[in-house]
Amino acid sequence: MNPNEPIYIVDGIRTPFAKMGTAFAETDAVELGRVATSELLAKTGLDPATVEEVIFGCVGQPADAANIGRVIALRAGIPDTVTAITVHRNCASGFESVTQAAEKIMVGRGDVFVVGGTENMSLIPLLYSEKAAKKFGQLARAKTVAQKLGILSTFRPEDFTPRIGLQLGLSDPASGLNMGQTAENVARDFKITREEQDEFSLRSHQKAVAARDRLAQEITPVYFSKPRDGQAYLDSDNGPRKGQTMEALAKLKPVFEKVSGSVTAGNASQITDGAAALLVMNEKALKASGLTPLGRLVGYQYAGCDPSRMGLGPVHAIHRAEQRYGLGLKDADLIEINEAFAAQVIGCQRAAMDADYCRQKLGRDTALGEIPDEVLNVNGGAIALGHPVGVSGTRLVLTALKELARRNQKRALVSLCVGGGQGGALWLERV
Repeated sequence: MNPNEPIYIVDGIRTPFAKMGTAFAETDAVELGRVATSELLAKTGLDPATVEEVIFGCVGQPADAANIGRVIALRAGIPDTVTAITVHRNCASGFESVTQAAEKIMVGRGDVFVVGGTENMSLIPLLYSEKAAKKFGQLARAKTVAQKLGILSTFRPEDFTPRIGLQLGLSDPASGLNMGQTAENVARDFKITREEQDEFSLRSHQKAVAARDRLAQEITPVYFSKPRDGQAYLDSDNGPRKGQTMEALAKLKPVFEKVSGSVTAGNASQITDGAAALLVMNEKALKASGLTPLGRLVGYQYAGCDPSRMGLGPVHAIHRAEQRYGLGLKDADLIEINEAFAAQVIGCQRAAMDADYCRQKLGRDTALGEIPDEVLNVNGGAIALGHPVGVSGTRLVLTALKELARRNQKRALVSLCVGGGQGGALWLERV
């Protein structure tokens, strides 16, 4: 990045995160994104007409809101003369919205951007099989009653068995594995026990519960069009479990490898709905706005890795960022690594300290270094808070910058793994 063109993350806000099928089951991704964007504009007092582009990450893009970033922008009151795009880098889509804005600023293609992510995983649709879809197509083209009856007679019960869109999206066609199976691979590679994964998960819940008041500083309520379970709105994450115990976690059965597996619903990220938005500016626009920024983006890097071990992507991205910017793990006051799975984060900690892994996979002469527990995910992570896939990158940036301010610290490293075998890493500084 050009050091003469600082990229400021001025402010941000997010909705609460709600477990799939709960509070936001009837609140679509457009509305969640609209809430985050509208509240960001209201909070900063920014004239919507000064925004030059809106960039939103979304993985489960709804069929009825093509280019969801544009729909969100218009519904949030941003003028129709302002362009908007939607980006998709799987779990790093929220990062991608930030880094695309940064790249546009660096080449002079804009000064003010609203970026973010939105996801409603509850509403990812069920799909018909290709065989059934073909029959429905023939039925639609039939002209006579006899033709229609003839086609209807070819339908069989299996034609009405849906393909689960969410399940398909959480599978990797390159490796032939779903995301949980890739976590099982990491657990085996680094000899991570079930108990270690459950202990990590318990700490995630404990930290998230203890951080509820701190996390409230980044959350705006979402009001429902009609009350749900007697509530008119949601104003906090509903994933963290105050009474979580090792005993309860130990009772859960492995999900992805029934006999010998160790990854359960309790030590994996929660499937979640939510949205987040950030205001990104260059120095000229920041001075004109009179706003005080949360911090700035110092550098970022994406990296590819083995899709069957996609959870190790952060190690690869952090290594590449160190090569490019000279910043290593020891330079981070805070570290956020998205908790796709407990095994995956523990695997990153072990891989980073493993000189053989770093030599063979990263081409380093030494280990990457330690990812200390005491600075890692200090407010809990996706195991407790949830992982709305297109949003998590945005949430990590917002949470890290807010925590730097509370601690009066300087620098944070935020990273995540990406389905398909990638990693992303962003270096942030408080200013």
